Amino acid sequence: MNGTLESRLAAGEAGAIGECYHAHAPAVRSYLRKLVPPQDVEDVLQVVFTEAWRSGHRFDPARSLPAWLCGIAYKRAVDHLRSRAPATVPLEAVADPAGDDGRDDGDTLADRDRVRRALAALPDVQREAIELAYYGDLTQRQIADRLSVPLGTIKARTARGLHRLSGLLSPATT
Repeated sequence: MNGTLESRLAAGEAGAIGECYHAHAPAVRSYLRKLVPPQDVEDVLQVVFTEAWRSGHRFDPARSLPAWLCGIAYKRAVDHLRSRAPATVPLEAVADPAGDDGRDDGDTLADRDRVRRALAALPDVQREAIELAYYGDLTQRQIADRLSVPLGTIKARTARGLHRLSGLLSPATT
């Protein structure tokens, strides 16, 4: 057990990685807390010291051991984050915006559902024109340009679609 920890680690001496872990794991753990979610810190820390043990022969004892370990930690944290599937939520599961008072109103939710069902009952071209106008916040001219359709056609589709929606949403049909 002659020499510094750095030289013993580079020489692959048995026990050097254990000493390295005890001496530097708290600092590497603290560094990893800035890079990965809290529940993943210990797993990535283990990967860092496993790699340090396997590649100790590449370490230059004249250089900074903590900096070398943090370099490994950074690379393994990036690998860990890249390997994770991005958290996605199905669009259908996303709630609609809350009402003016911050709460969802049961009647408002029911009305939204009725409108969605009524829109689904429209012919595709009419529904598309209405959705682009009301949900896409586009003018009829912008809709016509986007769909490469004459402005008069968009006006007719919108008018027919709104007339049909009015019939579908009237209290007599519910």
